[in-house]
Amino acid sequence: MRNLRNIGHGVCRIPNSSSAPATAPPVSALCWDVARDEVIIACGPAAGDARIELLRVAKHVHSPSPSQLQSTSIAIWDASNPNPDGEADAIRDIHYFSDTLTTCVIMAGGDIVTVTENDEATAVQGEAHVEIVGTLSPSIAAARWSPDEELLVIATGDAKLLFMSRSFDVIAGVGLSAEDLKLSRHVSVGWGKKETQFQGRGARAKALRDPTIPEKVDEGTPSSHDDGRCTVSWRGDGAFVAVNFLQEGVRRVIRVYNRDGELDSVSEPVDGLEGSLSWRPEGNLIAGVQRLPDRVDVAFFERNGLRHGQFTLRTPVGEPDVEDIALEWNSDSTVLAVILKDRIQLWTMGNYHWYLKQEILCAQLDDPTPQYQRPLFSWHAEKSLLLAAATRAKVLVNEYALTVSRGPTRAPHDYGVVAVIDGQVIKYTPFRTCNVPPPMAMCELEVESPVIDVVFSTDCTSMAVLHRVGVSFFALEANSSRLPRPRFVALAALGKAGPQTYEESLLQIAFSGPSEVQVLQMADDLELLRYDFSLETSKWLRTDTSVVATIFSPGSDGLEGVVAQHVSGKLSSIANGESSPLPVHFPTFLPWTSCVVHNDEFLGFGLSRNGHLYANSRQLTKNCTSFLVTDNHLIFTTSNHLVKFVHLAPEQDLDVPPDDPEKDERCRSIERGGRLVTAIPSKMSLVLQMPRGNLETIYPRAMVLAGIRRLVEQKDYGSAFATCRTQRVDMNILFDHRPEQFLDNVGLFLEQVKDPANIDLFLSTLKEEDVTQTMYRDTKMTAGQPPSDPKPAAKPGKINTICDAVLQKLRIQKKGNLQNIITAHVCKNPPALDDGLRVVAELMQEDEALADRAVEHICFLADVNKLYDHALGLYNLDLTLLVAQQSQCDPREYLPFVQELHKMPMLKRQFTIDDKLEHWEKALDHLKALNNFEDVKNYVVKHKLYQYALGLYRHEEQHHQAITDLFAAYLKSTSQFKEAGLAYESLGNYPDATDCYLKAGATCWRECLYAAQQQSPPLSNAKLSEIATALADALREAKDYAAAATIHLDYLSSVESSIQHLCKGYLFADALRLVALHNRPDLLPTVIDAGLAEVFSSSTEFLADCKEQLKAQVPRIAELRRKAIEDPLAFYEGENPLGARAAAGGAEIPDDVSIAASSRISTSASLFTRYTGKAGSVGTVGSNVSRATSKNRRREEKKRARGRKGTVYEEEYLVNSVRRLVERVEAAKPEVERLVFGLVRRGMQERARAVEELMGQVVEGCRKAVDEVWPAGQREEEEATRDPEAEGYRPGGGDGVLYDSLEAMRSRQTPPVVGGFERLSLLGKGRSG
Repeated sequence: MRNLRNIGHGVCRIPNSSSAPATAPPVSALCWDVARDEVIIACGPAAGDARIELLRVAKHVHSPSPSQLQSTSIAIWDASNPNPDGEADAIRDIHYFSDTLTTCVIMAGGDIVTVTENDEATAVQGEAHVEIVGTLSPSIAAARWSPDEELLVIATGDAKLLFMSRSFDVIAGVGLSAEDLKLSRHVSVGWGKKETQFQGRGARAKALRDPTIPEKVDEGTPSSHDDGRCTVSWRGDGAFVAVNFLQEGVRRVIRVYNRDGELDSVSEPVDGLEGSLSWRPEGNLIAGVQRLPDRVDVAFFERNGLRHGQFTLRTPVGEPDVEDIALEWNSDSTVLAVILKDRIQLWTMGNYHWYLKQEILCAQLDDPTPQYQRPLFSWHAEKSLLLAAATRAKVLVNEYALTVSRGPTRAPHDYGVVAVIDGQVIKYTPFRTCNVPPPMAMCELEVESPVIDVVFSTDCTSMAVLHRVGVSFFALEANSSRLPRPRFVALAALGKAGPQTYEESLLQIAFSGPSEVQVLQMADDLELLRYDFSLETSKWLRTDTSVVATIFSPGSDGLEGVVAQHVSGKLSSIANGESSPLPVHFPTFLPWTSCVVHNDEFLGFGLSRNGHLYANSRQLTKNCTSFLVTDNHLIFTTSNHLVKFVHLAPEQDLDVPPDDPEKDERCRSIERGGRLVTAIPSKMSLVLQMPRGNLETIYPRAMVLAGIRRLVEQKDYGSAFATCRTQRVDMNILFDHRPEQFLDNVGLFLEQVKDPANIDLFLSTLKEEDVTQTMYRDTKMTAGQPPSDPKPAAKPGKINTICDAVLQKLRIQKKGNLQNIITAHVCKNPPALDDGLRVVAELMQEDEALADRAVEHICFLADVNKLYDHALGLYNLDLTLLVAQQSQCDPREYLPFVQELHKMPMLKRQFTIDDKLEHWEKALDHLKALNNFEDVKNYVVKHKLYQYALGLYRHEEQHHQAITDLFAAYLKSTSQFKEAGLAYESLGNYPDATDCYLKAGATCWRECLYAAQQQSPPLSNAKLSEIATALADALREAKDYAAAATIHLDYLSSVESSIQHLCKGYLFADALRLVALHNRPDLLPTVIDAGLAEVFSSSTEFLADCKEQLKAQVPRIAELRRKAIEDPLAFYEGENPLGARAAAGGAEIPDDVSIAASSRISTSASLFTRYTGKAGSVGTVGSNVSRATSKNRRREEKKRARGRKGTVYEEEYLVNSVRRLVERVEAAKPEVERLVFGLVRRGMQERARAVEELMGQVVEGCRKAVDEVWPAGQREEEEATRDPEAEGYRPGGGDGVLYDSLEAMRSRQTPPVVGGFERLSLLGKGRSG
């Protein structure tokens, strides 16, 4: 679908300054200087003039116009004349070596001449060194250098083929004899022939024949126009070379040789084969010319010599017998140049059809010198569409770009119009109307001469076709959303008596208004021709634009005139003959450009030859292959086979999506090599062309969602719904995109959707999730901010809100919307089955036929068994039977039960139904209404409905107490003693309450003693003492010494025991108070002092242990961390499995293990990639200690729990141990403070000072330990060095235990808090230990 559009045109007229115009020799050969993009031409020799002049054609240094070229002389020498009859010699081949600045000229007479330029002398014309390196006799028929410039193949006049090196040493020499033809033993199996294609069953009745035997066998009859020449052509990789040679007396043969000069194959006999030859660089086809009686074909051969298709040349009108045809493939095998005597045709192939894309006139038809009638031609070796052609006195340098001639892609003018050039025919297809695969088209339009360029107006109302005769103007008259065949309006001839001649070149055309076109033409210089088809007396107007390289139509209605790009990349607008600059300057000249005005801001987009895509001066990507611009998106394809969408925004806010087609709607995978043809935003479609030429129409998610959002905003819910259904988009977007608008326009939605089945489909797909925040998150940036990360979002009550709004509108016409009303009830969350069944029940009273349809529909939507239960729950037996008939149940299963229910009274029936449905609370209500309390109690106990029954009988005291008693017994049986005791206490049952409180344990000792003393008759003192003793023992076990002391004092009358318990709890102030209160000074030395001594001993022992533990564990943690950094492999494996601990060389660490970690966590995360199987991992190191099996998981968990020394879990164990120690010390501070105070009160200052000093040392040690084990800033550093590829991955088995250990170390980095310890001032300032 792509055309060749001219993007560069240069002209150089010969002769140059060194020769007089009248005597100047004609141009006889040309080649490219690839390094400088300049053309090397040779002029001469001619009859009577043996001079050969070598010229370099380059851009004119004194002219700003890109089309003006100048020639400078390199060297001039006289050629020898080997012909005895005085005929001038000829050049067989010319090649320029950019690395050595040498031109190799090979003469037909046998001379091989090298012309070497000097870097210092290049500015001086004619100072190059000319040398004849050798002469071959008798003559040279053809020569060609290999693509790598290392081999030269020469065909001599005595039918020999020589292979020479770069230094002109002969590598191989072979003869071109008739014996070579014996190698040809070709058998064609009829590939692509009509005989091998399926023609239907009728073909069986036809005469069948072997398709491998052709109807006519070619014998190699020579063409009557064969000039006897020999041609050499290399394959693109330089591995093989083909030679087209006329074997005298036999036939013309194409031989294929390898680089060593060994014959590989010869071609099959072909009648009318001529001397032209060109091997496609890709290597699959060898092109030649076959002349038939009624036509001239370009025939293709495979490397093995077999034919492989052909196409017919389109010869100029009135010249059916075209002579002297040459062929030349371009470097990327996309274009085949056919060189005729007065023109050059450029052909491309797509979908096995050959298109004539350009026809360049480059020679006068009345040239008096027949020897040089056919123009010389050469493709650039690196820039695939840059060519040079030369006639007797002129050199043309043209560059083309493969572009799609498409119509506008902005709604509402996006008809998807595409025009394909094929000679004089325009293949016209509007893809919005029909999708026709190439080479076919919706219609074909023929013009007067081969087409040069075609363009569409901005509003897609007209089309202009540029050809040599002039401009043909067509009107595009839209019929609704379709475009019929274009209507021819007028032809604007160029005002000459005849068509364009070779002295003029029409290059490009663009629209500058609805009916005004401008044409870029090269005459003496570049100029713009303007013509307005809306004026009856219009004429061509000229504008000088010598610095313009290309023109194109504006992409928006807000721009006037045509947009021109200068050779520097600057854009300007040309209207009414005046140029005005645009605010865009590309970094360089860009062959593919487009511009648009978005939100009153001009945006220019351009693509370079190497795939760099620019927006104004900003580079967006480096791997773009094609692009186009719609009203909302910049769409482009990449070499990674993705199509991407960029929301239009100001230049600095353009956001290119990453290569993530699975997560981002703006990126989508496409077939390899696909390129954009056109976009149709109105249909949300994108047309791409694959490398073979076939088309593919896709509906990218970005375009579809943008279209749906636009339709919702326009309140076109019908079209939005149809799009969602067609493109399988979640229909929740219809509500979630504009929730308030949808609720306000529910009636409009129902009116537009209309079909009840579609409304049901919408309701059944509703879900609480907000799809605009999850799967269809809008990726368009707002206010210059990037799109936020997708977050799971839910709208509680969303489904019910929509269903209620729909029901409110549908109830107006209940009968007409019955199906949707039932669906709206059933689709609620949870489903409102009762409401739906009530609708059916109402219909049963009004219209039984409608009721049958309704119950059938509701049974389709919901489980019929659930509906049966809900119908029973409504106590409507007729409805229950109607639903049951829709189920698969046997009537014998439900009819007896329903008949039994009919016989029951209403309350009994309701109780029976609710009991069967396990609605026990409702059944209990009905049972209460039956006034049978004994049945109620039994039912409560059976179904454990105690709490509901208590609420039900809360106003009936007697029944309430009975149920409470039942509940208390139940609680006691389930060991819920505290609540059971409370229930018994509320009933005044103090004995059972006492028993339950006693079993409840230490937490209810007060309640237990209260209930025991409230019993009637009262408990004996012995029994009460027994209860008190049991409670005191329980409290002592729970270490609630204060409560135990209270019981001993108040209920057991034991002051001494009470004081002992207070001392154990470090409550010395209360103990001394009781001594004074009860006047028991004898207890001071025996109980108080003994208690002080006991807790002093235990406290000092505890603090000493803490101090020793800190001294042992904190240095060990530091040592482990140091080892992890120095030798991570040995640390985490427990050994060095590679034996890498050399005495002096250190450890050799495998490539997949990171040792550059700045913290323990980053080191372990990097190491752990060896176990996770992530990218970059090369396997498990040290498999003899692998933790990769689930069999070892429990063993690893035990290792982790023990934290044994030397294991990878030791550090985690030690860190947790230090944390627990600090927390225990913090908890012991109040006790130590009370101990110190008590010791001082009893005159034990030395002991108080000792324990206080020890406590201070331990607290200071804890503070230092926290600083070392949990250093400040460690967490931030670990987060910065964390491996993001390991996120979200957890291995199994034993590896999972190690992973959990490392994750625990990472997540528990909040250090414990160490508070201050206030010393007693009476003890003075102690010594630090």
